[in-house]
Amino acid sequence: MHIVLHQPEIPANTGNIGRTCVATGTSLHLIEPLGFRLDEKSIRRSGMDYWEQLDVTRYINYAAFQEKHPDVRIWYATTKARRTYTEASFGPDDYIMFGKESGGIPEEILVENEETCIRIPMLDRIRSLNLSNAVAIVLYEALRQNHFDGMQTQGELHRLQWRG
Repeated sequence: MHIVLHQPEIPANTGNIGRTCVATGTSLHLIEPLGFRLDEKSIRRSGMDYWEQLDVTRYINYAAFQEKHPDVRIWYATTKARRTYTEASFGPDDYIMFGKESGGIPEEILVENEETCIRIPMLDRIRSLNLSNAVAIVLYEALRQNHFDGMQTQGELHRLQWRG
């Protein structure tokens, strides 16, 4: 699974998303320009000590990303989509793109990919969810559809044992 952030602006969101990617074995793709430097303290703080374990790739722009990945299926998460993320059928090698916090994915990209645009349902009182929350919601649905392949699905207590 792959998460793509198109021009992210807030380092703490990107750090949180990076940590989620490490926890799920998901690659992170960052399309520039970024609204911060990757060595900023806030990325490290939110990503904690996991950032070094992250499979992350940077691209100078969307065209460079497309050139590197010409035949992949990309789901475009946007508040403007006509269908929800639960209507998507995610494959294990799919890419899920999210736009920058202040404006989302450019509409020029969305109109070219209407069939793979998806949204998270919400009330109309707010413009959008926090980016790192939105990534977690959609990513975990995609992972669920793929049976959490390769992930630990059962936990263990530290001091006691589960009954039965």
